Amino acid sequence: MKTLCRDCFWQGDEPVRRCPTCASPRIVAHEELGALSIAHMDCDAFYASVEKRDRPELRDVPVIVGGGKRGVVTTCCYIARISGVRSAMPMFKALKACPEAVVIKPDFAKYRAESKRILGMVADLTPLVQNLSLDEAWMDLSGTERLHGAPPAVTLARLQASIEAETGLTVSIGLAVNKFLAKVASDLDKPRGFSVIGHEAQAFLAPKPVRILPGVGPAMVASLEKAGFRTVGDLARADVKVLAEKWGAYGLRLHDLSHGRDARAVNPNEARKGISCETTFNDDLTSIDALEDKLAPLCERVARQARSGEVAGRVVTLKLRTTDFKIVTRRRTLPVATQTAHTLFKVGRELLAKEATGRPWRLIGIGIADLVDAELAGADFFAAEERKALASERSLDVIRAKFGADAVTSGRILRARNTRDDD
Repeated sequence: MKTLCRDCFWQGDEPVRRCPTCASPRIVAHEELGALSIAHMDCDAFYASVEKRDRPELRDVPVIVGGGKRGVVTTCCYIARISGVRSAMPMFKALKACPEAVVIKPDFAKYRAESKRILGMVADLTPLVQNLSLDEAWMDLSGTERLHGAPPAVTLARLQASIEAETGLTVSIGLAVNKFLAKVASDLDKPRGFSVIGHEAQAFLAPKPVRILPGVGPAMVASLEKAGFRTVGDLARADVKVLAEKWGAYGLRLHDLSHGRDARAVNPNEARKGISCETTFNDDLTSIDALEDKLAPLCERVARQARSGEVAGRVVTLKLRTTDFKIVTRRRTLPVATQTAHTLFKVGRELLAKEATGRPWRLIGIGIADLVDAELAGADFFAAEERKALASERSLDVIRAKFGADAVTSGRILRARNTRDDD
């Protein structure tokens, strides 16, 4: 049994309740602790933790980061979670569950800056880092023992301590033999957790509900349970042919996951899935003009993110939410990948026109998917309109960079901002 103290980094070969050097109870023990090298790092209640760090008076107060009263919870602190508040919960339900909570509007510029600091520290340890979002990433520390003078487990414990000391934020670490198990492990002991899953993976997973598996959302849970698969163990015992017949390639994937197998490598170059922005209205909107006024600035935000990230999207996705919280999505594949608000708004309003038939809506969003390198955007011979729009919007980017984000805007965007509500 390998043992590690997460406070002074003492290592031993016998299980102990407290560190013999510093008396800390923060001990990690596992037979394979010195051999595993795939890790998942997850920042603890990231947005809420940033706000609490910057406003110490909120330390012992439930905090919800999200939109207005008609919005949804972006994230919340652990105190709020005790009352039943969860991410993506409608704000009115969250405030009913935790009426004493302090609600803070998201400050994504601040969160991105903190994410850059933390992920920069991760990147100093290994080039094999795959970011999932602002607050989580996979790492492969294979072959780094000589570089850091310690096995990956010790390097990760030092990283965890350094992040807390330098940023005032905490992270949880999962260490395992593959990406799937590492991500499961990082969620086992939050906050400030450090968990390990090794050879016992299949036995550990067996009693867990099927929703623990990646890609298994509510609809898939219902489908699996209808077929008699309620736990991961049920899937592990199933004939792989049955799973493949019912769910095709994903059935094969479920079979592997249920046995704790995941062949995916940590890939720093794996393409980002998409870019999107959305807003929730203070009052339901029905007219197409009002909806377009909300859509226009979202298109600009998505386009600017795409240009700054040097990517373009081949697919435009429109998202709408009904008054009873049902989601409607519409997609269109483009002949030429785009990174312009011009194309996004043009396609978005065409998709919107088919849905804006007098029904009330509480949210609208726009996004791009199937991302490609920006050099491919507008390269097609028939992409003259896209190239012209791109040149114009890049010029506006230069002006905004010099004089501020609001220095120049379109008439449509200006009209939308004049009636903008808190989102």
